[in-house]
Amino acid sequence: MKNLTIAFLILITGSIATLAQEIQYQTDKNIPYYESQKSGNEYIQERCMLDIYFPKDSKGFATIVWFHGGGLTSGQKEIPQTLKDKGFCIVAPNYRLSPRAKSPEFIEDAAAAVAWVFNNIQKYGGDPSLIFLSGHSAGGYLDLMVGLDKKWLKAYNIDANRIAGLIPFSPQVITHFTIRKERGISDKQPIIDEFAPLYHVRADAPMLLLITGDKEMEMLGRYEENAYMARMMKLTGHKDTRLFELQGFGHNMTEPAFPLLIREVGIKVKQMKGPK
Repeated sequence: MKNLTIAFLILITGSIATLAQEIQYQTDKNIPYYESQKSGNEYIQERCMLDIYFPKDSKGFATIVWFHGGGLTSGQKEIPQTLKDKGFCIVAPNYRLSPRAKSPEFIEDAAAAVAWVFNNIQKYGGDPSLIFLSGHSAGGYLDLMVGLDKKWLKAYNIDANRIAGLIPFSPQVITHFTIRKERGISDKQPIIDEFAPLYHVRADAPMLLLITGDKEMEMLGRYEENAYMARMMKLTGHKDTRLFELQGFGHNMTEPAFPLLIREVGIKVKQMKGPK
């Protein structure tokens, strides 16, 4: 666990290289990520779209797939302003929501969106070996389910270990409270089953950076869940799991967490491609 102060975050942000002003970016919106959009399913046609924001006339850039939060019951795809103009691509998918969708449909959608990125990012100039999954709360939960339980991407003949890194913000790592609600289980009754990222800890998973708010300000033991997740990943033999607690911030801690995400992507790109 590492405690971060605002001052330290400012130092992190300041260490990120300023990108050339001449880079131009383009946003393409409402791209269906299911190949046939499962014709006849109006809700899939309504929700299963993504937006992509990418540097034009560039090659080999990294991509962050950003899943919105909202407890699996609300929310809309977004390209966070803080992540723009940093030299990499942002993909923002929508996914089906409870109660119109039931588990595991939202996980299936997340996997389909990630598979679309793997299969299409080169057309935009991106490097498919530099795809990172991130998102807040329920979005972070989806990151971990797709990245740790390999069956979801295996349906698209994609090895989840091809993901460059998992960087969720305040994710639920036990069985999600919306899934428990479907079963009539209280949000204060923790369950760990196949719909819990904790159930799928493994030594060979992609790099994992867990970021939460202050344990005294987070929702329903969210920090403690993530601390246990970090411990179990390490005990199972995973070599690159870290946990950051953003002291002084509650569950809605995206803005102070974005510099950590940007920094981590930059480090990984340098590791894989070497310094310019």
